[in-house]
Amino acid sequence: MCGIVGYIGKRDVAPLLLEGLQRLEYRGYDSAGIVITSPKSTGLKMVKAKGRVRDLEAKVPARFKGTTGIAHTRWATHGAPSDVNAHPHLDAEGKVAVVHNGIIDNAADLRRKLEADGVEFVSETDTEVLVHLIARAQAEKLEDKVRETLRVIEGTYGIAVLHADFPDRIVVARNGSPVVLGIGEKEMFVASDIAALVAHTRQIVTLDDGEMATLKADDFRTYTTEGTRTTAEPTTVEWEAASYDMGGHDTYMHKEIHEQADAVDRVLRGRIDDRFSTVHLGGLNLDAREARQIRRVKILGCGTSYHAGMIGAQMIEELARIPADAEPASEFRYRNAVVDPDTLYVAVSQSGETYDVLAAVQELKRKGARVFGIVNVVGSAIAREADAGIYVHAGPEVCVVSTKCFTNTTVAFALLALHLGRTRDLSVRDGKRIIEGLRKLPEQITEVLKQEDQIKQLAEQYADARSMLFIGRVRGYPVAREASLKLKEVSYIHAEAYPASELKHGPLALIEPALPTVAIVPDDDLLEKNRAALEEIKARSGRILAVAHQEQEKADQTIVVPKNEDELDPILMGIPLQLLAYHTALALGRDIDKPRNLAKSVTVE
Repeated sequence: MCGIVGYIGKRDVAPLLLEGLQRLEYRGYDSAGIVITSPKSTGLKMVKAKGRVRDLEAKVPARFKGTTGIAHTRWATHGAPSDVNAHPHLDAEGKVAVVHNGIIDNAADLRRKLEADGVEFVSETDTEVLVHLIARAQAEKLEDKVRETLRVIEGTYGIAVLHADFPDRIVVARNGSPVVLGIGEKEMFVASDIAALVAHTRQIVTLDDGEMATLKADDFRTYTTEGTRTTAEPTTVEWEAASYDMGGHDTYMHKEIHEQADAVDRVLRGRIDDRFSTVHLGGLNLDAREARQIRRVKILGCGTSYHAGMIGAQMIEELARIPADAEPASEFRYRNAVVDPDTLYVAVSQSGETYDVLAAVQELKRKGARVFGIVNVVGSAIAREADAGIYVHAGPEVCVVSTKCFTNTTVAFALLALHLGRTRDLSVRDGKRIIEGLRKLPEQITEVLKQEDQIKQLAEQYADARSMLFIGRVRGYPVAREASLKLKEVSYIHAEAYPASELKHGPLALIEPALPTVAIVPDDDLLEKNRAALEEIKARSGRILAVAHQEQEKADQTIVVPKNEDELDPILMGIPLQLLAYHTALALGRDIDKPRNLAKSVTVE
């Protein structure tokens, strides 16, 4: 959520910053702003606007020149969306400008103290507190002014600071909210996401929590908030600017759904070991003896990552015969859970920056737990904090709602389950069976996507529903959970997911013709149980859309999905339901890539 872009160099800065903001639009925001200066300037020049980046661009005057600047897209936390509440924020003299991602927990107390000292606030934001504190700091250097301010701040932040008296630098700091530096040729960039940088440089440095940096046109230095120098080696990102283009699709969501066959091929590439019917996962740093000592697996994620973790837990139990379960990280970190040294904890996050997951990882590490990460973004906070892990190699995912990252994460869990299983009691024959199933996935995904026209017609039939029920048993239940979430996120239709076995325990009271049911019906040992649930719904005049491996007699319509191995079937069965959510939202005229009230990377609680 929110987005930061900054630049210092010799180029005209405003077009660069506006382009960067456009690349961050997918994160979710309600207003935008830009402030610039240059070594020859006598001060700061700022423009802000409620609405989209295009609204900001329309307000920027023709003679808005500079070579240094910072810009921001804001997602409201303190104060309603407005021009005044938009970032950047300036102090009363117009010398200090700050953009900020995160939440200042003690902002109210600090604001009262500043007001008692005669400071007049013009916005309702917590960020304005930072501006006035930096402006009033007694230190001589800008870095020390920022450091002095951060000592009294409680909460999360990723900030970039400009000061009219120090036009040769940008000072940035991070605590719980991403800050990435981009290293150019006699120019430097900063952003909250590499998406804003890859058009100009692929050499990046990611700050750690409690770390600051000073950017000048020809160099940078990093140090802690206490002033100790740190060593930051640039890394090369594998994603290119073209990865963030729509590639001929009308929306990023549509593009990313159709990229899933190639994405799954990437997560499998180089990892399958045919000789021993297992997989190579070099990033795990886990030998066979250590793997056999694991007594339980606990998976932590939020939203879609949590649902992928539910599928992963089932695969680990089935293939490795290790007790496993998934839990929302946002709940786990607050319930003072017992941390067991024989438990492997797996943190799941597409961005690798999800705040609740990161906080859970840090608490687990503090208590001595072994933590693996399953993330998409190389060098992200969770990737760095975890002991080891797996990159899912889905490529950039720009749409707010996750599709290809969800699918690749479930495949990554299949690899982990196979790896753990083959170090324990999973036979060579079963290992080969799972490997053959994994290799079939890209082709089978392509086969599912060929049904898009049929699924679009179904979506148009169900778009008038005010609510929908999603059901599945065991392997099908996490698929139902994720499909329900997708429909809610992108179409705004209310949806609920239940285990099919729970119908008699309450949800049957909801069944009527006006409430369609989407049923996940894999061709496994629970097929007849699932068909019995369809009978119950049909007996109460409920409409049924089934996702199954064969036509279902009791369903009004069936989306037929190719059969894979029982353990891997959930990976495929979710894909047509992504298309269902997409085309339902399209029929309703929703803003598909930027659903209301949502942000791509949730870096605050």
